[in-house]
Amino acid sequence: MFVVGLTGGIGSGKSVVAEKFHLFDILIVDADIVAREVVEPGKPSLEEIEKRFGSDILTDKGVLNRPKLREIIFSNEGERAWLESLLHPKIGEHIMEELNYASSSYSILVSPLLLETQQQEICSRILVVDVPEELQIKRTLLRDKVPREQVEKIMNSQMKRKERLQRADDIISNTGTKIDLENKVLDLHQKYVELSK
Repeated sequence: MFVVGLTGGIGSGKSVVAEKFHLFDILIVDADIVAREVVEPGKPSLEEIEKRFGSDILTDKGVLNRPKLREIIFSNEGERAWLESLLHPKIGEHIMEELNYASSSYSILVSPLLLETQQQEICSRILVVDVPEELQIKRTLLRDKVPREQVEKIMNSQMKRKERLQRADDIISNTGTKIDLENKVLDLHQKYVELSK
């Protein structure tokens, strides 16, 4: 099982890069999507979260109020640690289940916290999508419509850019044109197909 761990800071364009790999029929497992699935209504994790934070952590429809939870955990280190200890093992199990069903020559695991968690241990290579920090902030503010302070807190909870780049096997600088990005992905796709043989 050849797994490429795709990571990068918030707003770097991980999802866009993953979509480009998906065009080659490569299995993409997205840790963020898995993280949403483990807290769907009726799941034990959501019940635990509700017990911990009270019922106003849910929307009127009984769904996890993610912005509210994000606000709590990024202003309280202890609560963030509690949430991670609850969710990370469950997320890890789901990720492994999905990767085990891969029929493509290699798979991609997209995870913003790949290098901060044990997820990196199942990866054959680490691919970092990189952009300057100011561009990360600008893109995230546009996309998420949240205060700059919240974006900076999220960035501070992630690995520093310099360290992330040092730990990469491959790097895509995502500051150019769409064509540039497509060419970089094509080159890496061909490389990964060869490496996975």
